[in-house]
Amino acid sequence: MRQGRHIHRRARNSRSRQNAASIRNRVAVLLGILGLVVALAGCDFSQQDRDQAAGQFSENDENFNLPSTPPQSTPQEGPSPSPPPPGPCVDPDPAVIATCLASTGGLRAGDDQGEVTIVAERTTGKIITTKRYGPPRTVATFPVDGSGDGGLIDFAFSPTYDQDQLVYALITTPSDNRVVRLAPGDVPKPILTGIPKGATGNMGAMLFASPTELVVATGNAGNPAAANDPASLAGKLLSITDLSSGGNARPKVLTSGLGSNVSLCPNNSGTLYIADQGQTEDRLQSVDESGTATVLWTWPDKPQIAGCAATTGQVFVSETRGQRIEAITAPTRDNPTVNPPTVVLDKRYGALGKMTALENGVIQFATVNRAYGQPVRTDDRVVRFIAPPAGESRT
Repeated sequence: MRQGRHIHRRARNSRSRQNAASIRNRVAVLLGILGLVVALAGCDFSQQDRDQAAGQFSENDENFNLPSTPPQSTPQEGPSPSPPPPGPCVDPDPAVIATCLASTGGLRAGDDQGEVTIVAERTTGKIITTKRYGPPRTVATFPVDGSGDGGLIDFAFSPTYDQDQLVYALITTPSDNRVVRLAPGDVPKPILTGIPKGATGNMGAMLFASPTELVVATGNAGNPAAANDPASLAGKLLSITDLSSGGNARPKVLTSGLGSNVSLCPNNSGTLYIADQGQTEDRLQSVDESGTATVLWTWPDKPQIAGCAATTGQVFVSETRGQRIEAITAPTRDNPTVNPPTVVLDKRYGALGKMTALENGVIQFATVNRAYGQPVRTDDRVVRFIAPPAGESRT
C-alpha cells in the first residue's frame, strides 16, 4: 500500500482531536439533551435517482449545540442496576445496550464509557441512538436499497462536527453504492457515486484520516475480478479529499483486492487494520507506518469475519457464521510475532456484525441475527464488552 504512510501520519496527528470532537458530538446526539429528532427529506441525488424513488427526507434542527465531554476514563462493568421498564424490548443481559433493531450496519460509541451507542439500521436506513433501557432516538433516515447486504452500510461524523454538523454515510441506492453528505437544514448530497453494487459484497467502512480526507473501504460487489480492476471502485481502499457536494471527483486508490464485508479499525498509534472476507479465506491485515500491507492472520474455515476493533494493544474480530469474537495481540517492532488468536466470546449472542472500540478497552458490537442468524425477541442488539487482557479467554 503505497499511500499507507500518508494515511497513518495524518491519522495519528489528528486522532486525538477527532476522537474528542466525535465523542462530544455523539453524546449530545445520543442523550437527546436538546430533544433532537431529525428526519431527512427529499434526497435529490440526481434525476436518475428521483426516477428510481430514492425516498424522502426532512430538515435537520439547525439550532443544535454540542456540550463538551470529559476524556475517556477507566471502563466500568456497566451502569448501576435499576428496575427495567416494561415492554418486549428489554433484554435481561446487562451488557445489552440496544435492542429490537433492524439488521445492523456500522456503529460508533457515544460516550467515554461506551454505555451509549450510535448504530446504523442497514435495512431501514436509520441511524439510531440509544443506551440500556433507551429510549431509542432516530438521528437520521436515509433512503436505501436494503436488499442483499446493501443499505445504510456505515456513517462518520465530520471531525469538526461541533462547528459544521456534517454527517457522511456510505449507502446503497437502486443503482449503486455511494458516499453522501448531510448538512444541517439541507438534504443529503452525493460526494462519490458509481461504486459498484451487487447482490452481495456491498458492505464496507469509512473513517476520517484527517479533517480533509475521508478513507472509504468498498466491498467487491460479489465480483472478485472487479476488486483488482483499476477501472472499478469495487474492492478498494479509497482516499476522498474532494468533500464538496456534487463534486464526485475520482478518489485516489490506496489499495486494491479487498473482498466482501470490509471493516477498518485504526489503533491509537496510527496503524490501520483491515478485515475482510476473501474468496478462499477470511483475513486480517495491517498497514504499518512504512506503507507495507501485512497479512496478520487468515481463517481458511471462513467464519465470516464481519467487524474489527483495535484497543488495549489487541485487534478483535467478530464473526457472523462463527458467532465468536477472537483477539490477536497486535505485533510491534519489539515483538513482531503474531500468535494464534484467542476466542474471547463464543456463541452467546448469535451472528455478529460490525464492531467499534474506545481506547480505554470498551468494545461495542452489533448482532445481525435478523439477516443471518436465529433472532430472539430482543434482536437485533448492540452489546457493550470490555476487552480482556491479551491471551485471556472468556469462553
